[in-house]
Amino acid sequence: MALSFILLMKIFPIYINIVLGYFSTKLLDVKRESIASILIYILGPIVVFSATLSVKINMSILFLPIFFYIFCSIIAFASLYAFRKSWNDPTGNILAFCAGTGNTGYFGITLAIIFFPPYLADIYIFTVLASFLYESTTGFYVTAKGNFTVKEAFNKMLKLPILYAFILGIALNLLGVGIPDVVSSYTAQFKGAYGILGMMMVGMGLMGLKKGSDLDIKFISITFILKFIFWPLAILGVIYIDKEFYMFLNEELYKVMFLFAIVPLAGNTVTYAVLLNAKPEKASFTVLISTIVSIIYIPIVLALYGGF
Repeated sequence: MALSFILLMKIFPIYINIVLGYFSTKLLDVKRESIASILIYILGPIVVFSATLSVKINMSILFLPIFFYIFCSIIAFASLYAFRKSWNDPTGNILAFCAGTGNTGYFGITLAIIFFPPYLADIYIFTVLASFLYESTTGFYVTAKGNFTVKEAFNKMLKLPILYAFILGIALNLLGVGIPDVVSSYTAQFKGAYGILGMMMVGMGLMGLKKGSDLDIKFISITFILKFIFWPLAILGVIYIDKEFYMFLNEELYKVMFLFAIVPLAGNTVTYAVLLNAKPEKASFTVLISTIVSIIYIPIVLALYGGF
């Protein structure tokens, strides 16, 4: 009970941001397409680049984003293949995007700061680079494929600056190049802006929601089963295999992996849906419901895991 209350107090600003996003579009006529472009083309690359340079990389830590990127991509393509014909619009593409990722950034980083010491929270943030890379490549591709040809979707993916920010950041990190403190304090501000605008996008995506067409029970059910049941069970299976046979990781990295697996649906689902005109209202409603469900879900699964 206490854990649930603490969690609610810590993440309450997230829900305020969702409400602010809704009213900014409804009352102030803020264009959600413009905010989506700012997140994808300006804030995202800066956050990715600075975070990539901030972590001391070893093989175990490097394994986490590589593993999760491959894992996310496999789930996305498998979901697209399984559900691409279940709807007559891009809903199947949005479902594939949802299946392969979670709100590891806007929501997960907040939880990492609550539960982990600073050094482990930094490792979690580095692991979140897997989500950024997934969303900019595989996730963007499976979403865009709903409205574009394969060639068009691939060309749009190659234009995303987050991909190049990640590659440049890794290269400079391996070369021993760091960010000066004065620059680091400046780029740190972009993390906050990214989180605030990202969750506001969920609220903005609710504009135009139509009961009956966007409140899709089938869509919600499948995404919730994949995110809240399949994801944690699959990651627990990976943790068990490593503990029993390989011992490549350690208990702290297991905690990072498990937290990565239990966050709600990704806020960027709405961002990409808006950017690519792929059912943003349906995506936004589902993300919002999953975020609310997480208030109860996360404390329960953490208790079952044994706590952090």
